[in-house]
Amino acid sequence: MLEPLYKTKVKCACCDHDFQTSRLRSSFKKAIRTDSDFCAHYKDDVNPDFYVVRVCPYCGFASTENSKTNLNPRQKDDYHRKIGSNWSTRDYGNKRTWEQALETYKLALLCAQIVGESERVIAGLLHHIAWLYRYKDNKEQEDRFLRHSLESYIRVYETEGGALNNARLMYLIGELHRRLEEYNDAVKWFGRVINDRSIVDAAMIRASREQWQALREEMLAKKHELPEEMREA
Repeated sequence: MLEPLYKTKVKCACCDHDFQTSRLRSSFKKAIRTDSDFCAHYKDDVNPDFYVVRVCPYCGFASTENSKTNLNPRQKDDYHRKIGSNWSTRDYGNKRTWEQALETYKLALLCAQIVGESERVIAGLLHHIAWLYRYKDNKEQEDRFLRHSLESYIRVYETEGGALNNARLMYLIGELHRRLEEYNDAVKWFGRVINDRSIVDAAMIRASREQWQALREEMLAKKHELPEEMREA
């Protein structure tokens, strides 16, 4: 019988050692449902998100496929001074529990901040940590990390505003505002996706329309005053 996990070799960007990490086979990546902010839910503990972060067992540097592949001497020194010098060898290369997955994401976040990783990578790590807490119904910690990821996504938008597929990023900013009950901000971001004629991403336009309507119903149910652009919707 085929095992869900397989090993792949990775070269550490920090210490240059090769090490093995586990990935989930594509045939096992079957989500039972996906939330409106793209968080996928899986049966049991067969969750590919648990294996996104690769942790070097030798120096402890944690990264993802989207991270920098080369670090300069200063970045390596900064990492070693703040984390690497205190690292005790441990191996995250096999099957991971939820707790181990959370450890790897938080370690990757620290590493990304130390070496000056792109804001987009940092935003993604923060968002994934929020999802991990959602799996455990820990609303307080989920919202805490949704807030951090939202602020990070907004910085991505401000610095990469002209990039392709902005619609997904704009939709996501609107959706995180909605989840944090910042309804007026959510309305503005969904409205941008719906009304910007330069956006041709039909899936994101449709999703924004659906969430706009869901948001309107949510606001009415909670007796919030509707913003002007929603009153005639």
